[in-house]
Amino acid sequence: MRPPPDSATGFILSAPTARLTSQAINAPIEADMNAVNGVIRTQLHSDVVLVNQIAEYIIGAGGKRIRPALVLMVANAHGYRGEHHHQLAAIVEFIHTATLLHDDVVDESSMRRGRQTANALFGNAASVLVGDFLYSRAFQLMVDIGSMRIMRILADATNVIAEGEVLQLLNMHDPEVSEERYVQVIRSKTAKLFEAAAEIGAIIAGASDDQVQAAAHYGASLGTAFQLIDDALDYTGNAADIGKNVGDDLREGKPTLPLIHLMRNGSEHQRALVRSCIENGDEQHFDEILAAITSSGAIEYTRQKAEQAAHDAAAAISSLADSDFKDSLLQLSAFAVSRNH
Repeated sequence: MRPPPDSATGFILSAPTARLTSQAINAPIEADMNAVNGVIRTQLHSDVVLVNQIAEYIIGAGGKRIRPALVLMVANAHGYRGEHHHQLAAIVEFIHTATLLHDDVVDESSMRRGRQTANALFGNAASVLVGDFLYSRAFQLMVDIGSMRIMRILADATNVIAEGEVLQLLNMHDPEVSEERYVQVIRSKTAKLFEAAAEIGAIIAGASDDQVQAAAHYGASLGTAFQLIDDALDYTGNAADIGKNVGDDLREGKPTLPLIHLMRNGSEHQRALVRSCIENGDEQHFDEILAAITSSGAIEYTRQKAEQAAHDAAAAISSLADSDFKDSLLQLSAFAVSRNH
């Protein structure tokens, strides 16, 4: 039995959601996800051995596959009965994977999903070029779909994501980053692909313009919630759960919301310490920063923002007809803020 929803929005209440797993949420689309995995394996093939090696390494690392799952859930929730949603889900996963390859090079990351990053294992040049291969393969698949509307959405999303990466680069090592600038990066870099995934799922199913807009709102809000929790977990999680090194954001000089809140509300000493750590990418004082973040309420503030975004996501699909797929979308919005990884 699924947890009871809030009567006003359909949002799954937070207390029981600790028992939710991505596998349980994805149960109604299990067959579809298997089909998507088949498309991914087929479309990853290249005559260049290194492309196959790196692409297989990244895709094989798994992950929650939330973005392709969104395409499938939304399409099914709107009654879709074809197979193009499998290709669309694979396209979204290729775009996401390409961004991960490029991100890890830019951030000089050494660990993702509990394993060495591709750049750590194969080198920066190979990772960037295979990321380019995945982008171009995604666009080849878009052409096969034959929908100019869907191609426009995915092309625009890819462009916005690239802009978000540049915005984040400009924010690095800048202690003056405001919450508004931070949110702009989230909306571009993370939430945009969630938005596009949900939007094209509705479009392929022939949903009305209002339904398509609601799906896009759901996706954007869900993506925002996920990123906010990721940023909180960088200070409160552990490497085994989150699959990367705790404190990476501080090491990279990345001013995320917990630090921004501390800069606004901390003591003069705490603000000076945060400023120095952001400017220098200094994680030597991680324990002191973590204690200050905790005492200032920065984690609670970040989680409250994530919960509001998750509620907004659930509210956006409140008029959607009841189904197992709608239930999964509601559970996903709750899982976004209850997870520890």
